[in-house]
Amino acid sequence: MITNIILAGVGGQGILTIAATLDTASLNNALFFKQSEVHGMSQRGGAVESHLRISDGQIYSDLIPMGEADMILGMEPMEVLRYLPFLKKEGWIITEKNPFVNISDYPPMDAIFTKIESYKNHLIIDASAIAKKLGVTKAANMVLLGAASHFIPIKDRALRAAIKSLFQSKSDRMVQLNLKAFDAGKQYVTTMESVLK
Repeated sequence: MITNIILAGVGGQGILTIAATLDTASLNNALFFKQSEVHGMSQRGGAVESHLRISDGQIYSDLIPMGEADMILGMEPMEVLRYLPFLKKEGWIITEKNPFVNISDYPPMDAIFTKIESYKNHLIIDASAIAKKLGVTKAANMVLLGAASHFIPIKDRALRAAIKSLFQSKSDRMVQLNLKAFDAGKQYVTTMESVLK
């Protein structure tokens, strides 16, 4: 078993926190993983990308070949488009609905969503709205991870333990808020029978 995930977004959206959560959860679940990341000018809204490979056996490369990604998990919809050539035919696209418009010629959202929706397995989530309702707007990334967890071969208890581990230095309140965000994302997908069948 090997699962290849590309994480895509821009600086400040928590892409590398998702990666760290999945890395830690892989260790908690006795799985192997390799990860690479690119974050140029990320503090100024630059692109952030991570290749993450999870397996029950040894992995010899941290880069995902074209056409081999099981999932593109995006915090920014236009950034998702950059990595579509990496996606397997039956792979999943799971993305935040709201754009981070940091360029003057940002494409029309209709065109972006039409392209994403042309793939059979896609999920566009207003993770920011779900996180805001919980009172923790910065946890949209954990909402997205909760939604994606249905399609990632890591047990929930390992993911939850990873979230606790990563946020415990901030405060118990932050741990609980991020766990709530994760659970809310998971619940959002649970209510969508068409996605889980």
